Order: sequence, then structure tokens, then C-alpha cells
Amino acid sequence: MLTERTRAAASHKTLVLRLLREHGPLTRGQLGTLCGLSRTVLHDAVGALMDDGTVLASVPEAARRKRGRPAEVLTVNPGTGLLLGIEFARRAVRVATMNASHEIVGAVREAHGPDTPWQARVDIAWRLADTLTSGTLRSGAPNGIGVGVFGPVGPPEHDPMRASRHNTVSELVRERFGARVLVDNNTRLAALAETIWGAATGERDVLYLRLSHGVGGGLVVAGALHRGADGRSGEFGHIAVEPDGAPCECGGTGCLETVASIGAVLDAYRAAGGTAADMPELVAAVRSGDRKAHAVLERAGAYVGGMLEAVSHAVGPAVIVVGGELVDAGPALLRPIERALNTRVAHGSYGRPIVRPAGLGDSAAALGAIARMAPGPRTVR
Repeated sequence: MLTERTRAAASHKTLVLRLLREHGPLTRGQLGTLCGLSRTVLHDAVGALMDDGTVLASVPEAARRKRGRPAEVLTVNPGTGLLLGIEFARRAVRVATMNASHEIVGAVREAHGPDTPWQARVDIAWRLADTLTSGTLRSGAPNGIGVGVFGPVGPPEHDPMRASRHNTVSELVRERFGARVLVDNNTRLAALAETIWGAATGERDVLYLRLSHGVGGGLVVAGALHRGADGRSGEFGHIAVEPDGAPCECGGTGCLETVASIGAVLDAYRAAGGTAADMPELVAAVRSGDRKAHAVLERAGAYVGGMLEAVSHAVGPAVIVVGGELVDAGPALLRPIERALNTRVAHGSYGRPIVRPAGLGDSAAALGAIARMAPGPRTVR
């Protein structure tokens, strides 16, 4: 019986929060009309929300000037339950926020140079978060902050240098924001976000691949984010796809990153006689029908598809989500990826994963960082 009462009370509080979120400030009378709860039940729900600071009561100035007892207006406290997601990418900071009602309420970004110091990047994150929360951070710390960084994130003993950098980032964010911090790999967090809110919503076995300045990804297996024993799950960019290929910064040769990252694709296009300086110019060349641009992307897509074919045999994803700036090239990249999978994975439709472009854009990792702090949010506004 106690459990049923607890569930009922939680349901009543959720209803009250939803109505306040949808309709804005309401008096108790207005709230009672909308919710259909008895006066006693509503009194208890509102009281519990006010006790924990989730709901605030105030008397508008206009009501104070009228005769009689002024009616209080109830509102959701914008600072309660606030969670932040921050991605520190190689060339940008991205920030997303979730409010007390478990809604993702916004995401913003700011580009910077690749050599920007970490303190400056954290200052950018603060400024973006302050803008998103309309100054709420100045009056109190958020409940928690999820942080996405590039590179493997695992136990310190496996990679002391990276662990030192991640600890530095964690400490700087904790000092600046005054909140607990959780750090994870940014592309792995994007995989989680795409499974909750994006192109693979509702799926339980998902492979996510990001083709950007670096190449990486993440796996969601049986509905849970897979990190691996040492935090290296999803390092697809360092799977060898070209035995006699170019050297990779990881020390290997012919890794996927050497043929399917933005830099590698642009270099290949210029080597073929193209003149694109960046991805927007390459995308423009593709749309204009430039055969050299299409050929370069056909080659990159074939390598990507071959890697995905091998991994798909091992993990059996239902959906493969491909994100990152390189996906802006559209079908010129995605079709050769799909052809490689269709040719190699299975004859017929059984067992063949579906390939979808990412749905959350460059906000995915910041959103995934929030999801790691508060598993289960479902609403994006």
C-alpha cells in the first residue's frame, strides 16, 4: 500500500509540474481546474514540490494592490534540477541544458582554435551555459554536469597522460561551475543521445559512427551504453582498412581515420585536382555534380562500409547512425556505405542493419552528456 501511495504522489507531482510547464504561472485555483485532482491531493502535491524547492510561490504586484487576500501564483523554479551537458570538441565548445521537468531546453555552440587553452574553453562553456539558463547559474550551482571530450576515457592506469588531461578538465569545470562532473568520450555520448532522442530512438542495439576531423563512435547494446573494459569502445577510426595506407597518429597504418576523416577526404580531393578548402566547399562541389568530389566520397564510403560490415558481424546492430560534418555530403557518401553493407553483411534483408544519418546535428554529444547524468529523459524542446 505504501508503494502505491508513493507512486500516486509522484504521479500527482509530475502532473502539477507538467501543467505549470505547459501553461506557465498558475494560481492554485487555476491549477485545480486543469488537473482535476481533489483539493487535498493537490495541496499535498504542491506542498511537496514547494518543500523541495521545485515549485515557487509568489504574489504578483498587481494582486497585492487589490482588496482581500491576494492569490499566490505558482511557477517551476528554473534553477532546481538543472543539469548541463558540455562537449569540448577539438575546435568548438557545445552546451545543452535540461530543466527540472526533464526537458532539454536548449543547445548552443561556439567555435575556437585547436590550440585554445583548457581554461579558456571552460570559460566559453560558462558563458554559453549562462546564456542558456538566463543567468540562473549565478544564483546557484547546477545539480550536475556531464562532459564529453575527444579521445578514449578509461581508468587512469591505462593511459596516464590522457587521464591527467581529463582530470584537469574535470577539475576546471568543477571549480568554475561548483557542481559534480562526469567525463566521458564525446562520440560515445553522441551514440547515447541518438538512441534516446535522435535517429535511433527506441532502438536497443545501435552503432554510431562520427566522421569529422577525427573518426570515432559508440555502441549501445541491449539499451545500455557500452564503454569497454578500458574505455576504448567505439574507437572505430583506428581500425585498419588499407594495409598499405598512410600512417596514422595512433601509430598504426591505413586506419579508417586516414581515409574517412574531413582532413583525409579534403586532401584526397585536392590531390585529384579539386580546390575545396573546407567541407562547405566540398559539399558545394558534390551538389554541382563534380565527378572528382563524388569519386573521393565513393572511395571513403566504401572504406567506411567495409569497416561497418566487419563490426556488424561482431555486434549485430539493428541501426547504424552516421554523423559528423562529412555526412553533409549526403547520398554521395551514404550510398556507397549502404552498398558495402548490402553486398557483404547478408544476402537478403535478414540481419542487415539500417543506415541512417544522425538526427541531432552537432549537439548530440552535449545532449548525451546530460543523458549520462540523468538516464531516462525523453523530451526535447
